[in-house]
Amino acid sequence: MIDDTLLEAIEKMDRAIDHVQNQFLTVRTGRATPAIVERVMVNYYGSEVPLQQLAGFQVPEARMLVVKPHDKGSITAIEKAIQEADLGLNPSNDGVVIRLAFPALTEERRKEYVKVVKNMSEEGRVAVRNVRRDARKSLETAEKDGEISKDDLERAEKELEKITHDHVEAIDKALTRKEHELLEV
Repeated sequence: MIDDTLLEAIEKMDRAIDHVQNQFLTVRTGRATPAIVERVMVNYYGSEVPLQQLAGFQVPEARMLVVKPHDKGSITAIEKAIQEADLGLNPSNDGVVIRLAFPALTEERRKEYVKVVKNMSEEGRVAVRNVRRDARKSLETAEKDGEISKDDLERAEKELEKITHDHVEAIDKALTRKEHELLEV
């Protein structure tokens, strides 16, 4: 019972970390990366479809991203979706591919992005703590119902606390890496 609860908590906390790291990928660092536009929703024949399903991506230069639609008829819809996504990118299309030039970030913009990333990491920490709270409730209920002893509960809570600390630390390390990446000129 204790092991199941702790394993479930670890899985959920791992997913929270993955979510935060995926969110970090959507924050622009001045370098071209497909992660910034992959999840842009495109109105494709009346339904909203993620861009990654409609096109392939290439990064020929550090500040250039090339979006190559699988269906040439969708090029204008993709271009419009990128403009409406407000990513600070200006798409240019030649009828076959869309080129996105990534302008260098200003110091002010870098600091804004750092604030955004800090908020994302705080949301991740809160998610990890919520998982801890739910697991603790589950363990306390099991102790009240007589499924586990008081000593087992205390040991499990210490283990849960260690797991939580490790996951929060992982989020903090990811934040530090992203901040460094953003502030690097």
